[in-house]
Amino acid sequence: MNDMVLQKLEGGLLTITMNRPERKNALNPEMVAGLVEAARHAADDPEVRAVLFKGAGGSFCVGGDVKSMAAGRAPLPFEQKLANLRRGMEVSRILHQMPKPVVAQLDGAAAGAGLSMALSCDLRVASESCKITTAFAKVGFSGDYGGTYFLTQLLGSARARELYLTSPVLTAREAHAIGMVTRVVPDAEIDTAAHELAMSLAQGPSIALGFIKRNINNAEHLPLEDCFDGEAIHHTRCSDTEDHKEAAKAFVEKRKPAFKGA
Repeated sequence: MNDMVLQKLEGGLLTITMNRPERKNALNPEMVAGLVEAARHAADDPEVRAVLFKGAGGSFCVGGDVKSMAAGRAPLPFEQKLANLRRGMEVSRILHQMPKPVVAQLDGAAAGAGLSMALSCDLRVASESCKITTAFAKVGFSGDYGGTYFLTQLLGSARARELYLTSPVLTAREAHAIGMVTRVVPDAEIDTAAHELAMSLAQGPSIALGFIKRNINNAEHLPLEDCFDGEAIHHTRCSDTEDHKEAAKAFVEKRKPAFKGA
């Protein structure tokens, strides 16, 4: 059991918590391994219908542990460093591609690889005082954990170039204004707001939400006709689900549907 990454399943919602509060949840090899394991668990476990991704101690994640990087460890061969980094970056790919909605709770700071992981999620709820930055250029790195991909897809290449090359520190409101953050809430409300949003997705029509996510991911790289085909296939599959039948029945009966993820 990795105590640097906590997991809690409640009502279909898996909360994954980075747990190095004394280092503002900076990434080290043990935490990274735990995050990849937790993301795979979330993707594979049929009991998990949505994910809330957060950090302990009032901060999301400040990225890689720069203090540890500067500690003078014996250098690794290029191939080993490359393999280690690529293995850890899987967390962003899994969160982005899993057929379940993922909400990132951003408080304190989201920087560097921490921001990259947040950008791999579907929705981001930020506290008013959260500081957000790509950070890589300031420590002599070019970017990792998919940040350049996700930010370019989200905001376009011009804005991504600006945010990576100049590395400004954005307030949550500034990040929201350019579309990097989904919602901004007062600091005292961040835990409740993020949890309620994630739980509402966990209690939603899981199969349909997974197909919605896949449709949008397809739109990032497939041509129009292929996206049309995907939409048609997924729509048809949804038509046979119990959740769709329940939604249609609830509409007629003028009540809220009770989805079961089936």
